[in-house]
Amino acid sequence: MYEAQINGKRVGDAYLTPGWTSYKKRLQYQVYDVTNLVTTGNNAIGVVVGNGWYRGFLAWGGNKDIYGKKTGVLFQLDINYSDGTTATIVSDESWKSSTGSIRFSEIYHGETIDAREEKAGWSTASYNDGSWSGVKTQNYPNDILLATYNEPVKKHETFKPLKIFTTPKGEKVIDFGQNLVGWVIVKANGSAGDKIIIRHAEVLDKEGNFYIDNLRAANATATYVLSGKGEEAFESHFTFYGFRYIKIEGVNDIKPENFTAVALYSDMKPTGTFVSSNPLINQLQHNIQWGQRGNFLDVPTDCPQRDERLGWTGDAQAFSRTASFNFGVNNFFAKWLRDVEADQFSTGSVPFVIPNVLGPGAGGATGWADVATIIPWNMYLAYGDKKILETQYNSMAAWVGYMEKASKNYLWNTGFHFGDWLFYRPFDDNDGRSAVTDKYMIAQCFFANSVQIMINTAKVLGKNEDADKYTALLKNVKDAFLKEYVTANGRLVSGTQTAYVLALNFDMLPENLREQTVDKLVENIKSYSNHLTTGFLGTPYLCHVLNRFGKTDVAYTLLMQETYPSWLYPVKMGATTIWERWGGIHPDSTFEPASMNSFNHYAYGAIGDWMYRVVAGLDTYDDAPGYKHIKIQPHIGGGLTNASASLQTYYGKASSGWKLEGNKIIMDIEIPANTTATVFVPASNKEAITENGNAVSSSKDLQVTGLENGYVILKVNSGKYHFEVSK
Repeated sequence: MYEAQINGKRVGDAYLTPGWTSYKKRLQYQVYDVTNLVTTGNNAIGVVVGNGWYRGFLAWGGNKDIYGKKTGVLFQLDINYSDGTTATIVSDESWKSSTGSIRFSEIYHGETIDAREEKAGWSTASYNDGSWSGVKTQNYPNDILLATYNEPVKKHETFKPLKIFTTPKGEKVIDFGQNLVGWVIVKANGSAGDKIIIRHAEVLDKEGNFYIDNLRAANATATYVLSGKGEEAFESHFTFYGFRYIKIEGVNDIKPENFTAVALYSDMKPTGTFVSSNPLINQLQHNIQWGQRGNFLDVPTDCPQRDERLGWTGDAQAFSRTASFNFGVNNFFAKWLRDVEADQFSTGSVPFVIPNVLGPGAGGATGWADVATIIPWNMYLAYGDKKILETQYNSMAAWVGYMEKASKNYLWNTGFHFGDWLFYRPFDDNDGRSAVTDKYMIAQCFFANSVQIMINTAKVLGKNEDADKYTALLKNVKDAFLKEYVTANGRLVSGTQTAYVLALNFDMLPENLREQTVDKLVENIKSYSNHLTTGFLGTPYLCHVLNRFGKTDVAYTLLMQETYPSWLYPVKMGATTIWERWGGIHPDSTFEPASMNSFNHYAYGAIGDWMYRVVAGLDTYDDAPGYKHIKIQPHIGGGLTNASASLQTYYGKASSGWKLEGNKIIMDIEIPANTTATVFVPASNKEAITENGNAVSSSKDLQVTGLENGYVILKVNSGKYHFEVSK
């Protein structure tokens, strides 16, 4: 990583540059306009370089120097003079190097800054660098250099201390009130050599003490040594921390004005909002968005605090549709998917993490490797951008080809799979109630899903021969599923919620078996006292399947469930982000095993997609994706008296909101220019509906097109509409 300066001033406002890519194949450079930093006369350029992901510790077991052992800089300054002449200044053998105040920096372990070692004015023209040593120049291939495609990491929200207190162990702790990712800016006065040590934690333990066991081997510590030259300000540069709390050593009088937490994440544009009448659901939405902020640091990381912070593919695909609503992630994922292809194995298998730092054997798991097909398709639906399908098509096809080769008679039942990761396991599992779903059955479902995506993609791109080929393949994959995993009476070999959900969501069953399978899913949910039992692979589709098959009331029951396991249980326990585990903190305030218990892990936040597209009812049609043809179909229930969602699409703002008021249902919607919408108004007949006080049949912007399952269907042009339905 680097931070550059010209004449003592920072270049740009991006952090953790140049970001993380598959460095041996793709290395992004950044471009800045530095006109305002250059002065008449002498100028100086300086760059601080840190380990970053390139040669720091990554993953486990002392895994370091993955990409190389030496840091370096490639720099070019282009000057255009007013007289039309130009000049170029580059990093060459005339540059010099030294060390400065940053004495140590590792992503997992934190940063040490000794202000006594700061070389004052080191990046100004008047600085004497006579004692500095030379540099080595070396030639590298330029064909891996790429202009930055995605938004860089920047500073965003800041937080002042919510509470300053002493724990039962006597430790001094600050609570910032929000689990965030970034660092704390510290102001301090003191003598030369005074040391401030800051450690970071997400939660307090049962006794109210600072809890860092779940960070595993990550030290996550900022150490600042004062120079003694008046008030000093410290912050990290080449690392980041996942925290809500900090523990402070070396400061006797902790003043809130001296500590500011700042959130760092990719500079994605906020696009979606969701709000309802239920404060717990609103907090869940807050947690979903903050889970995304904290883990979208140039790559979609699984967690930001422990010795991991890797681009796990399963988590990313599960959350991708939800992610595309809350923030503009088209560029973010487009960049990362290029690394998916770059690190994809020659067999077509996709690694567990991207960039791949786990080695040649870590790949090919169902629901993880399917990131290669699922995210490109989800981004196409969300943004209507064919280019991502064109760009990723070979990668998508290679992954499907891998599954086809790995299968026998179209049955894929080989290899390692994570399965329905972190599904429900009771805290005390003496009765054997763990919801274990056959991993190969899951694999067959995702195999079919990826083939279906290839059919869809081939049709979008006009690859008709490929579409026919994949259509034939899909029939064989589904036939193999029925033969292997469904009994003659229609019973699935795994009687779990995830098994039922995946079989139904991916249309693995003939229509005559679907209704009984839905009934079994509902029975299973009721047998767990109306709780879900799904893990990473079943959860994103659970409520969608219930809604699709007319069980929206059951989906609402799951959404509104407040006891473990549920989406609202962590909210009730004080969560400000999404947890890795359904029960990361037990009701008695003890923890799940520290070996894997992140409190900022967005995967289960995939319920957001259902809240936006089904509860508020703001959706897009596949025939005109990217909200060119908008679907608005709210679903009233769950004890909610109102719910609304808005989204900044590429065409402008789209919104859908409903509320119950007396004996009326009120719907307010907004359809942006250059789009059309199909609107489902919950009413038994068109006579019960008015739009802005007038009968719907009299409006020139509305056309009643049908009646279906308790909705009057309208075709609507762009504009704002206010519907009232008399019950």
